[in-house]
Amino acid sequence: MVQISRRGALGSLLTGAAVAAVPAAAEAQPGALPVRAASSPWAKGVEGQRKADLGDGTFLNPILAGDHPDPSILKDGDDYYMTHSSFDAYPGLLIWHSKDLVNWAPVVASLKTNVGSIWAPELCKHNGRYYIFLPAKHPAGNTSYVIWADRIEGPWSEPIDLKLPRYIDPGHVVDEHGVRWLFLSGGDRIQLAPDGLSTVGAPEHVYNPWHYPEDWDVEGFSPEGPKVMKKGDYYYLVTAVGGTAGPPTGHMVIVARAKSLAGPWEDDPHNPVVRTTDNSETWWSRGHATLVEGPAGDWWTVYHGYENGFYTLGRQTLLAPVTWTKDGWFTVGGGDLAKPLPKPKGGKAVPHGMALSDDFSTDKYGVQWNFFDPKPGEHDRMTRENGVLTLKGAGEAPSTGAPLIFVNGDQAYEIECEIEVDPDTRAGLILFYDRQLYCGLGFDQKNFVTHQYGIERGRPANPHGAKMLLRLRNDRHIVAFHTSGDGGATWKRFDRGMEVSGYHHNVRGGFLMLKPGLYAAGKGSARFRNFRYRALV
Repeated sequence: MVQISRRGALGSLLTGAAVAAVPAAAEAQPGALPVRAASSPWAKGVEGQRKADLGDGTFLNPILAGDHPDPSILKDGDDYYMTHSSFDAYPGLLIWHSKDLVNWAPVVASLKTNVGSIWAPELCKHNGRYYIFLPAKHPAGNTSYVIWADRIEGPWSEPIDLKLPRYIDPGHVVDEHGVRWLFLSGGDRIQLAPDGLSTVGAPEHVYNPWHYPEDWDVEGFSPEGPKVMKKGDYYYLVTAVGGTAGPPTGHMVIVARAKSLAGPWEDDPHNPVVRTTDNSETWWSRGHATLVEGPAGDWWTVYHGYENGFYTLGRQTLLAPVTWTKDGWFTVGGGDLAKPLPKPKGGKAVPHGMALSDDFSTDKYGVQWNFFDPKPGEHDRMTRENGVLTLKGAGEAPSTGAPLIFVNGDQAYEIECEIEVDPDTRAGLILFYDRQLYCGLGFDQKNFVTHQYGIERGRPANPHGAKMLLRLRNDRHIVAFHTSGDGGATWKRFDRGMEVSGYHHNVRGGFLMLKPGLYAAGKGSARFRNFRYRALV
């Protein structure tokens, strides 16, 4: 595998509808620049997006590229469902479906109401009903919520406050008496009511997590992400410690077991079972694991990690094999996951991923597009009709509005869109981390506006007027823009380029990703047509 160092550098129906827009997006566009030659070890999916399944019985991580952190996975008969932290993106908590653990298709965004920044959720099923327990960070106070549905496709309930202000990362488990519990950060637990929609009593401390040697380079102790399962006579408690970012060697997976959920818990003598040990590895800060039984009865784990050199892509979902040992513990294989691994046996591949190009003929709100930290009624800014997405302006810039953004997972890509603006309106293409850190290019009827470092840096004259084609290329953190005023017959490179490798969590905090997207600001509206995405080799 070519390694780039940081220094160097809705089920089948929905998926099928989205893929219909692919051919035009995947082909070279008029005026497109030559792509830098490079070899890619991944298979190519729709629009050239990288894909884990290599088609020869092996796969190469990540199984979900781009910002898919804190994976929570559920085996439901022959089906697998997974969701991730969605932070400030709404609709949030997109649920994915698989039958082989490698290929995944989107199902539904389960959380509509903005209750804050959503961290490490827990997706589970109990007595035929689906639940997601979700911690939310909010300026007015932190807590955890629960939402539920009788079908995985929804409808999902509105969030119900569980009133747990001091905790994150709830993990659901049922004890031998049928009592439901949430395990919480720090080694605590709390009982749930039988319906799972409220808590019983107060949290209690039941586990003192294993501690790494003092001379290891970590971010902090931070015991979090507890996942509990029972196998044989034991409950197994899988926990993340070491901090989820910071030094690449910090985040790790530890294991303890007990015959009762109340303990005493016995630490695995081989802890940690997963950890990045050197900065030269392909995947950094590996941790936050959940075990799952594969289609053929073998065992696997999903966890997340940062890709070496690509903090900007956020934490990506990784899959590794698990082997149970004779003494009742388990080992996690795959090394640093830099090389292809044999796929899980059994199962069947579903169409993987989705087209990110959008002709706005179908509704991809929540499945692809999300608002960043939307206000109540934000969705009313957006209308879609006859292949046109109309977005009312909000604020004066991306820093004071709510842009439409999406997750992608390629190291190099282009986005392109025809944009038309009303008077006193600005719109454009952006790469957005948060309201303090973003870059991009926008325009009004007279001037361009350059976005860099989260501020507006210049307003050169716009020769195209109220309507143009705009293209943004991010080639491994080198960003360039091109514009066309004649429908793509000719293109002109904009005279400001950017380097964005530092637009990430270890600079700004927040655990987010540098996401591509659209914005509209000012008094009027902007109209977007034929949004195109293309992965670059």
